[in-house]
Amino acid sequence: MSKKIEVDFGLCESNAVCMGIIPEVFQVDEQDYLHVLQEDVTPENEAQVNEAVRQCPRQAISIVDK
Repeated sequence: MSKKIEVDFGLCESNAVCMGIIPEVFQVDEQDYLHVLQEDVTPENEAQVNEAVRQCPRQAISIVDK
């Protein structure tokens, strides 16, 4: 089963910690809004996405089954 990134935007403060870990997946724009550029968790990005989930200050990022 494949997995995807889910963000609780009610919790997200756009701290950009996730963007610092894996900028090809997470981007914070000029209005301090987080965008998920690639929601699929792949074997290539899984370790970095897991690290972004772990380090999110508000625990707003999770990985869910599609």
